[in-house]
Amino acid sequence: MAKFSDIKNFSAAEINGRLKELKAEALQLRLKHSAGQLENTARIRQIRREVAQLNTVLSAQTK
Repeated sequence: MAKFSDIKNFSAAEINGRLKELKAEALQLRLKHSAGQLENTARIRQIRREVAQLNTVLSAQTK
C-alpha cells in the first residue's frame, strides 16, 4: 500500500492503472471471502482505502 504523499505525485495514467489492478484484486478477494478461503480479511479494507485515496487524488487533479 502506497502512502498518500506518494500517491499525490502519480500521473493520471498511473492512477488509472493502479485502480484497475486494485479493483481486480478486490474482486478476487471477494470471491475467496464468499467461498471461505480468504485468510487475510484485512486486505479487503486496505484495498478499499487505497481505491478511495486514488479516487480523491484523481478528482483533485481534474479540477
